[in-house]
Amino acid sequence: METPMPSPRRLPTLAPLLLTLVSAPVLAQDVDPATLYEVTTEGTSTQVKAGGQGTFVLAIKSKAGAHVSDEAPLKLELTGKQLTPSQKTLTREQSVAKKAAGQQFVDPRFEVPFTAVSAGKGTLDATLTFFICTEKICARQKKSFSLPVEVQ
Repeated sequence: METPMPSPRRLPTLAPLLLTLVSAPVLAQDVDPATLYEVTTEGTSTQVKAGGQGTFVLAIKSKAGAHVSDEAPLKLELTGKQLTPSQKTLTREQSVAKKAAGQQFVDPRFEVPFTAVSAGKGTLDATLTFFICTEKICARQKKSFSLPVEVQ
């Protein structure tokens, strides 16, 4: 016995339901993970005397409803031109931001000393890899920065 086809009169009432079901997953995926946080290097030394020390600062600030995953890998890689960072690779464990009592997530913040080799224009290059998450997604993010430092 063959299954009867739906009545042509019922198809127009099914069309909105089918469109809703087909487009629902697309709507849930519309959030661009890059809009869920900001990365700042505010506080980084921009002028240092030759042979002196400065500090590289990098902080991730997650927006409401998002957090930096504390289960997925987080890595910060630093290199310098005329500048030598005290650490070249950092992980979440080197973050100076620590969880307060009862706090579920903490935004990572790094403060890395560097030494100025010689006078001129120096550069600190940083590559940050981490995961930003919400209740629905967890997305890998990779950001690169190049910060000029005047060495006097």
